[in-house]
Amino acid sequence: MPNINAPYGFAPVCYRNGNPWNGMTRMYAIASGDANAFYTGDPVKIVANADANGLPIVTLGTAGSPLRGVALSFATAVQGGFLQGGPFINPSNLALNYRPANTTGVMYCAVVDDPDVVFSIMEGTGTPGTAANISGKNANFVYGAPASGVYVSGVTLDTTTYATTATLNCRLMGAVQDYQNTPFTAFQRLLVTLNSHDFSGGTAGT
Repeated sequence: MPNINAPYGFAPVCYRNGNPWNGMTRMYAIASGDANAFYTGDPVKIVANADANGLPIVTLGTAGSPLRGVALSFATAVQGGFLQGGPFINPSNLALNYRPANTTGVMYCAVVDDPDVVFSIMEGTGTPGTAANISGKNANFVYGAPASGVYVSGVTLDTTTYATTATLNCRLMGAVQDYQNTPFTAFQRLLVTLNSHDFSGGTAGT
């Protein structure tokens, strides 16, 4: 059965040691007026700034540059503009499950920022990864617009970037093992870690 072309960005699966992902995230801020729309599964990077509560500000990640993690959910501030621990909803619009572009006012996102988390991600268009490069090679991601009415990330793995280059964003760890994923064919889903994570040792600060 062919693989489904349905991007979802980065989805946490487990830790490098094999333990299942426990759902833990850390709260970050998104600056008022950030021109990007943010969706569940989007990679984010840190900027050299914080909000009024001391929460670091993130923006969308850049292919080939250090990342802080993956955004999973979004919220507006409540209780006089202060947000600690959620809830990760928009109390004014319970159907809004992403952060629209150019939003006025600081918003918040729950980010999977542990560098040991393993993610699932779909390959984008192009030649599918082979046995020689889906395990051990590195690759960048590429942005794509979410499907109409689907508010999850359109990010996929860039199949044109498979290489040993140390600065590529993702370290490939093989194919996702389930009956809905056929390895070495179009739109296969692969397991990766964030190779360019800025919590890893020896990285420069912002």
